[in-house]
Amino acid sequence: MAHERVLVVGGGLAGLAATMRLAELGIDVDLVSLVPVKRSHSVCAQGGINSVNALTRQQGDSEWKHFDDTVYGGDFLQHQPPVKEMADWGPKIIDLMDRLGVPFNRTSEGFRDQRRFGGTLYKRTAFAGATTGQQLLYALDEQVRRWEVEGKVRKWEFWDFLAPVLDETGRCRGAVCQDLVTMEFRSFPAGAVVLATGGNGLIYGRSTMSMVCTGSAVSRAYQAGAWYGNGEFIQVHPTAIPGADKLRLMSESARGEGGRVWVPRKPQDPRDPRSIPESERSYFLEERYPKYGNLVPRDIATREIFDICTTEGLSVEQDRLCVYLDLTHIPRETLDRKLGGILEIYEKFQGVDPRVTPMKIFPAVHYSMGGLWVDYERSATGGLVEGSFRNQQTSIPGLYAIGECDYQYHGANRLGANSLLSCIFSGLFVAPTLANACGSGSRAAGDESRLFDQEVRRQEERHRSLLARTAGVENPYGLHQELGTLMTRVATVVRRNDQLVPAYDEVCRMAERWTRCAVSDTGNWTNQNVVFTKALGDMFPIAKLILKGALLRDECRGAHFKPAFAMPGLKATDPVGRRQEAEQWCDTFEANTRRWLKSTIATCGPGGDPEISYQDVDTSLIPPRPRLYGLVGADAIEEVWKERSARATDHAGRAAQPAGAGA
Repeated sequence: MAHERVLVVGGGLAGLAATMRLAELGIDVDLVSLVPVKRSHSVCAQGGINSVNALTRQQGDSEWKHFDDTVYGGDFLQHQPPVKEMADWGPKIIDLMDRLGVPFNRTSEGFRDQRRFGGTLYKRTAFAGATTGQQLLYALDEQVRRWEVEGKVRKWEFWDFLAPVLDETGRCRGAVCQDLVTMEFRSFPAGAVVLATGGNGLIYGRSTMSMVCTGSAVSRAYQAGAWYGNGEFIQVHPTAIPGADKLRLMSESARGEGGRVWVPRKPQDPRDPRSIPESERSYFLEERYPKYGNLVPRDIATREIFDICTTEGLSVEQDRLCVYLDLTHIPRETLDRKLGGILEIYEKFQGVDPRVTPMKIFPAVHYSMGGLWVDYERSATGGLVEGSFRNQQTSIPGLYAIGECDYQYHGANRLGANSLLSCIFSGLFVAPTLANACGSGSRAAGDESRLFDQEVRRQEERHRSLLARTAGVENPYGLHQELGTLMTRVATVVRRNDQLVPAYDEVCRMAERWTRCAVSDTGNWTNQNVVFTKALGDMFPIAKLILKGALLRDECRGAHFKPAFAMPGLKATDPVGRRQEAEQWCDTFEANTRRWLKSTIATCGPGGDPEISYQDVDTSLIPPRPRLYGLVGADAIEEVWKERSARATDHAGRAAQPAGAGA
């Protein structure tokens, strides 16, 4: 039987990697992208891509340590076999991208240069200046174009994914998409459909994500029955340029190359920052986290910056929250060679040269750790079984998810430079699975044609009904601004139950108001007004699951921070009191782990309201331990925890001995 086509939705790193590998395996691919492939949001990634390398191995690094840093940084909320497999593939992926022509920065000896990113003590990050995502994307696009010329890939740019098509058994048989130029509807039968559609930053109104990152494709799959995992875990990047239209990322690479975050000790000090003496500056990340300094994990850096501006009142400006990110001590030649891309962005939008004047930055919504729930099959060695039907498959058979739109790899907090790795890895790794899935199920052509015709008619009717709303009383753009303002206020750096409850009710009211939105453009050619209105309607189910998941999760874990449930550092200074506090701290940690070390799983109920359940996390490779970093009393807590772990290991060893062993 001839292989069927695979439909890949999304032209970023994950989608291109999957398409390239599928074509190499002899599978025909339809590649659908909302924008031209080279404009996919992956092009905005700046800092680098992680993997173990020869330099870090000499310092004692290994794939296991990369794996450990990732699950520790993610507060142990991710299943460990997929993360281990990703870390093991890291060196191979970097070598592959190097061979495909990515212009990675080099040392004077010709070796790939490396920089350090947050949450690790090794220079594990390969980079191409400050435009790494762009260079990786262009290399993969070049490979896909080769297969396009060969006839193995058909590219559909400016097409919008509207819905998966499911048969009577609930299996995905393809999808319906819409041409955003002609507004034509078309069905795409496929042996497998894979979503690689990125994040959902536009739910927050302004973010560092591209304006096309609405999350609508994932929402449409979720509303069709796919589970959504860990939606409440939204990464807020510590350093971005505040802007009226959107928030522009200042990559973690700025800190990786030696950039320092600080504020004047005098609130709103009016002096030129260059004239403020070192003794009158607070390098608060370095002071509070001496081991990691400015490269603590993003969730910690974000909260510290937020706290020093709000609670401590040390924002650089009176009317705008911001701190200094200072690169002025680094030689200009080094900055231009390693960070030129982001320095040009800052200079363009702020009118200030960051080589001579410290940048003013503040945290911004940046990434979704949560996404569509996907499955995996564990191998005997603790990684994954390559080619298994289960790998990256959603709860809908035949529908897969890769890249940022799945929930698999980053847990409660993503480490910087792991996103590009997870996107390329999941794209390459899922390809054999998709190849095996094609032609694996029996198909009835007549019944399938009827299914696609029905779904096309349903989407056409929805489209016509929206165009008929010329007399609506709600402005979709105004409603979106309200949604973004609300979500940013209650569901970013700090979450409080007394705010989340009314916020959920307000989003429900907004969803009802959306049904009265007016569509001002009734044309049938490049009608962006109706496309945006559709996407807005699909934001509300995701906003609801983010808020409900955050409301129900009464703990602090990674990016999800509730002050009412925070576990503070130790206060006692005498050895006895400190030991007692450390024991109590570990008791609380163990109880919290038993209750909350679980993935949040949302299913879409009536009216888009989420139904929440929880799923145990596979932590069989690395046992969970306290995520301490710079916590006061961390040494005492770590000592107590190691003693408990040793006792538990010893007890387990004795319990496993056969009767009479050791006699």
